Amino acid sequence: MTDDRSRRPRLRFATEVLVLQLAVVVAVVALTSAVFVRIEVTRLERAAEGTALAIAQSVAAQSDVRAAVARLSVDGTDLDPAVLADGPVQRAAVAAQRRTGALFVVVTDDRGIRLAHPDVDRVGEMVSTSPDAALAGRETVSWARGTLGESARAKVPVSAPAASGAETSRASRQSAVVGEVSVGFNRARVYDTLVEDSMPVIGAGLAAVLLAVIASVLIRRRLVRLTLGLQPEELVTLVQNQQAVLGGVGEGVIALGPSGVVTVCNPEAVRLLGLVDPVGRPVASLDLPSPLGSMLDVTTAAPASATIVAGHRVLLVDVRTVFRDGRDLGRVAVLRDRTDVEALTRRLDAVGAMSTALRAQRHEFANRLHAISGLLDIGETVRARAYLADVQERGPLRYPVQHADRLTEPYLQAFLGAKGVEAAERGVLLRIGAETLVQGTITEPGDVTTVLGNLVDNAVSAALDGDERTRGGRSPWVEVEVLDDGSTLHLSVMDSGPGVPADAADSLFTRDTDLLASPPDVERVHGLGIGLPLSREIARRHGGDVWLASPGGDDHGAVFCARLEGVVS
Repeated sequence: MTDDRSRRPRLRFATEVLVLQLAVVVAVVALTSAVFVRIEVTRLERAAEGTALAIAQSVAAQSDVRAAVARLSVDGTDLDPAVLADGPVQRAAVAAQRRTGALFVVVTDDRGIRLAHPDVDRVGEMVSTSPDAALAGRETVSWARGTLGESARAKVPVSAPAASGAETSRASRQSAVVGEVSVGFNRARVYDTLVEDSMPVIGAGLAAVLLAVIASVLIRRRLVRLTLGLQPEELVTLVQNQQAVLGGVGEGVIALGPSGVVTVCNPEAVRLLGLVDPVGRPVASLDLPSPLGSMLDVTTAAPASATIVAGHRVLLVDVRTVFRDGRDLGRVAVLRDRTDVEALTRRLDAVGAMSTALRAQRHEFANRLHAISGLLDIGETVRARAYLADVQERGPLRYPVQHADRLTEPYLQAFLGAKGVEAAERGVLLRIGAETLVQGTITEPGDVTTVLGNLVDNAVSAALDGDERTRGGRSPWVEVEVLDDGSTLHLSVMDSGPGVPADAADSLFTRDTDLLASPPDVERVHGLGIGLPLSREIARRHGGDVWLASPGGDDHGAVFCARLEGVVS
């Protein structure tokens, strides 16, 4: 059987907070009011007792009352109720009762017989409560129930008039008590001002409850707005998922609130942008690349995507504005490191070019072996030797690379052969320099071909630019020299172009955002895009470097050199 409580919809957290706040306020107001009422009741009771005592003392001090009571207090004397009902004691008691509004004013003799009572039919009877304390000379106050109901009453002894000039001791004063005066106030009369006195407290309590309701409603609305209506358990799950996602993705993530303050910045974004404690700071105070700072402007709601430069990295940035239930929650930027992608793309291009060249070389080498074998079979030794000399001069594959025989390392031979084909298609001659000598084998072909390919591509573009400027001069060319020294590989690439302008030499290896965002400047060939910065980064990762050896000379253009450590076995 399913428990009905499990089916009952649970109150939302904000509603629970509202109910709890109201319950606490109501409990506090009720407790405070109860304490006040109790204090007020006690005060009224003490006031009633004090008033009753004062009236009883006043009546007991009247000389005519004292004299009349002393005269009537004779042991064994019969009292006539009819005479007492119209006697001076009854008149004095009734007058005091009317004047003070007391419930009763009762006077007795030294035996407790009523000499005065509001009900004349009870005059001459024994009192309903014990008169012993008053007859013993003690004044008492108490709450008791008598013939007229419950009341706050005071009992005061009545003393006989003292003899003139007589010195009385304590014992004589004790014997001089001839009766008592008992004054009472009805409980209803005592508490008739309680409600009136409590009205300010009741009003303040109701005002406090009303203010609590208003404050609780406002707090609930703000809580719902701040938490987007999510429950605490949903917030816990959301935080766990956020930490898992932000810590597990390979992209950098930056989130801004509607006020432009950074609320989220995962470790990858900190690493890519080189930030220090960005969370909680305004985005304007962060040292961000200028395009990224403008893209994160919270006043702009349109999405944006761009490639920016941050230090030595090229980042692809996507910025979006986040909304929930029509409410703007700020902007989120996702950063992807494009540097590694660019390097991987260039490596794959180099590997593909080498694979194609090696397959063609293998096929051509087999064809030439068949040709040499056929010439030897028919006895054409002279022609076979001439054919071999041509192969030795140009290599096993007829690449349009001058002095290809100077380079025997298979990876470099295949790669430069493929580059030679590309250069020839553009009208540029690729040649191997006289200082080329590689005796080892390349162990990092991807990095080597990436660096060498960038330098050759720039040199080919520079050579073509020089040829256009000279108009009718010699054919454009690019010369490559490769030399190994143990595990170190030295590269040199020289072209026939116009060289590097003096004002551009310092910025060749700097990634310029403007160059990435705008069309290439035809006046600048070297340093476009990210080729040279990427080549330098790869070389330095291998303990080497890439640098400009010469900006240009009379018979040649720019000369770039590179050194890569640990890439040759």
